[in-house]
Amino acid sequence: MSRQPGRQFLNIPGPTNIPDRVLQAMHRPALDFMTPEFWEVQVECKNNLAKVLKTEGEIMVYASSGHGSWEAAMTNTCSPGDTILMCETGRFSESWGEMAEAMGLKVVTLANDWDRAFDPDRVAEALAEDKGHAIKAVCVVHNETSTGLTHDVEAIGKAIKASGHPALFMVDTISSLASMDFRMDEWGVDVAVAGSQKGLMLPVGLGISGVSAKAMAASATATLPRKYFDWDGIKALENGRLRFAGTAPSHLFFAMREGLKMLLEEGLDHVFARHARLAEATRRAVKAWGRGNGPTLYGRDEAALSNSVTAVRMPDGFDADAFRGKVLAETNVALGGGLSRLSGKVFRIGHLGDLNEPMILGCLATVEMQLKRQGIPHGEGGVDAAVKYLAETR
Repeated sequence: MSRQPGRQFLNIPGPTNIPDRVLQAMHRPALDFMTPEFWEVQVECKNNLAKVLKTEGEIMVYASSGHGSWEAAMTNTCSPGDTILMCETGRFSESWGEMAEAMGLKVVTLANDWDRAFDPDRVAEALAEDKGHAIKAVCVVHNETSTGLTHDVEAIGKAIKASGHPALFMVDTISSLASMDFRMDEWGVDVAVAGSQKGLMLPVGLGISGVSAKAMAASATATLPRKYFDWDGIKALENGRLRFAGTAPSHLFFAMREGLKMLLEEGLDHVFARHARLAEATRRAVKAWGRGNGPTLYGRDEAALSNSVTAVRMPDGFDADAFRGKVLAETNVALGGGLSRLSGKVFRIGHLGDLNEPMILGCLATVEMQLKRQGIPHGEGGVDAAVKYLAETR
């Protein structure tokens, strides 16, 4: 066929489905981004982002992806040769570390099996050994998109505080923010890194940082080169007006204003509960498929399995990329692929953002149909298990 009928089921872990209200908010003429009207839009967005991040710190927004927020975190707080302690969680901790090394920082990685939750005691031990306080920052990915595991940011924050070590605490919230609880100030996070295209239900194109007073103070003495991502250049001015690094992407701000309204209208606790239900339904389907040497959940720590993305390990002898390629070509359902060492070994089901029961059930039914069609061994009743769970919970 020259085209696929119907809408694509977007079940990758980002970008996610963009609600019609958000799309419509962008369907308007451009305006002068230096006007009071647009300043008010920015102020509203930043105030509501602070509610989602649960912080009283500064909110920085850049025209970038989440990778830009990674770079901003480093370049605003560090100097050449500083040491970064990276908690290994998967491909995105690996990639963040590679960026830090490219910027002239020393990265010490706390090795960890990708299918296991990271142990916060490892951070406590590393900081206790660092008598000279060489470690500038501790970095962790809250929700590791590549593996489908969520890591205990609260416990790591407590470990840093208990150690008395002055290291900054930096957390990647790109695939967790607005999908599961995150409490920046309460958990002692100094820099929260986020992007627009996942739980915030927006187009790709905005990098977001929550910045504590401690991190702002560190930026005053940091000497890594910075210009575009310079926090001093884009933080709120004393007169309440806001600056932007270059021309502000005004239509993305119109989108963000509407998306944040939708999240707060639903209520963050309800948003988190909805994500948890859809995730559990997905996990129950995968567990049913796993009977009979079928696909299984990648993560081995049940309590750490993500509420925004599920990584599914293919049976030996079957290629996950070939499987999801046929799923997309034949049914227009998009699944995430395995990254780095997991390439070809897992596929990923994203269940975050603007998603409801029929949407996730459509994805799961298609995956089960394709397991049959492609002759991949699996247990029966995955969709039934998901339906039963959703029917019995609200």
